[in-house]
Amino acid sequence: MGENGAGKNHLQGNQVFGLSIDVLPQGGSKCFDDDGRLKRTGTVWTASAHIITAVIGSGVLSLAWATAQLGWIAGPAVMFLFSFVTYYTSTLLAACYRSGDPASGKRNYTYMEAVRSNLGGFKVKICGWVQYLNLFGVAIGYTIASSISMMAIKRSNCFHASGGKNPCHMNSNPYMIAFGIAEIIFSQIPDFDQLWWLSIVAAVMSFTYSTIGLGLGIAQVAANGKIRGSPTGITVGTVTQTQKIWRSFQALGDIAFAYSYSLILIEIQDTLKAPPAESKTMKKATLLSVGVTTLFYMLCGCMGYAAFGDLSPGNLLTGFGFYNPFWLLDIANAAIVIHLVGAYQVYCQPLFAFIEKSAAERFPDSDFITKDIKIPIPGFCPYGLNLFRLVWRTVFVILTTLISMLLPFFNDIVGLLGAVGFWPLTVYFPVEMYISQKKIPKWSTRWLCLQILSIACLIITIAAAAGSIAGIMLDLKSYKPFSTSY
Repeated sequence: MGENGAGKNHLQGNQVFGLSIDVLPQGGSKCFDDDGRLKRTGTVWTASAHIITAVIGSGVLSLAWATAQLGWIAGPAVMFLFSFVTYYTSTLLAACYRSGDPASGKRNYTYMEAVRSNLGGFKVKICGWVQYLNLFGVAIGYTIASSISMMAIKRSNCFHASGGKNPCHMNSNPYMIAFGIAEIIFSQIPDFDQLWWLSIVAAVMSFTYSTIGLGLGIAQVAANGKIRGSPTGITVGTVTQTQKIWRSFQALGDIAFAYSYSLILIEIQDTLKAPPAESKTMKKATLLSVGVTTLFYMLCGCMGYAAFGDLSPGNLLTGFGFYNPFWLLDIANAAIVIHLVGAYQVYCQPLFAFIEKSAAERFPDSDFITKDIKIPIPGFCPYGLNLFRLVWRTVFVILTTLISMLLPFFNDIVGLLGAVGFWPLTVYFPVEMYISQKKIPKWSTRWLCLQILSIACLIITIAAAAGSIAGIMLDLKSYKPFSTSY
């Protein structure tokens, strides 16, 4: 990768400001880092914005439903447990961004490179498959969620106009296509570094709709005059004993999905400037964003459950737990759509970069893949249009949109994605890489504690995946392709 720690240390003390930037390919100028790449500018705040954009996604809206399955005791306890595990394993993963010295060691630009440096072998391929399939799945999940929110705006206005007499059924396909067109445009943003503004807008939107959901939950509790729900969750009778077990498992998957961002953590960390060491900045950003996220999740999940009890909808703002004030619901759902436009890009950038880098390495002489066409933009730097990027990213968005139109099961898809990605990417690989990097002796107390954590999370993952698959099987019984309406 061209890292040179010694060259970095020498040049940092003797920066030669008069030299043109291309004279110093190895990090001595104000424009290049120690690895020869353009100076990174990320801070605790931009990293936190990326994380919050990735974490407080559509998952927050299913938390009232998840809390309803688990009850007042297990619901908040499981949310807190997931937040602690996510924070702890994220700090382990952040320590693996550089191999060797945490301040000047070789950089690992992606999650896969971190696994290659620390574990190597077949585990690299497994990590790649799980990570990129999960990113692909998230793109599908976000397309479904955004179409539901767009329809919710249309339906709430329809309900209001008809006084609740018209059921206002509509097909989801046009809304998914509209979201897909927006993503084709935004997917031409070349890389993560240039996404910071979209992340900040998306993070603001996520707070907007979470706060509206919370406020409506509080208002509903006040209108009811009591707090609904029970210590053990949804009662047998409302659902069967078997359904309760499967739904409880699925709720674990929903909560896991609501916290999952480890699969893009290394890529976010690669945007941070140094000094201080990137791992230190990332730990601060993780603590800040996971703390804020957990507070919002507890409030939204618990208030939604307190408002609706056993009848908590799968999606708090679009499951029509609330009908009024309809204009406030419209603002909340518009905020969800704007947020998901940004979140889709945050999640897909690592996948885009992986495919483009692989293609450039395989066909280095192809102008179609490697050549940028400079398009002048008045008042801005020229935009580098890459034909391969244009074609491949457009095809990717079209594919995710078509699959979304085939599989519009929001809650079950969310649960399955959370389950499949949680253990390997959030727990197993960070734990194994940390053990390898810090050379923790086998069978030592620390090694045993880390392995127990990993095994416990594996059991939760298997249970959550089973619950979500059972939910999808149930959905498929009444399913017709390309004709889903709400």
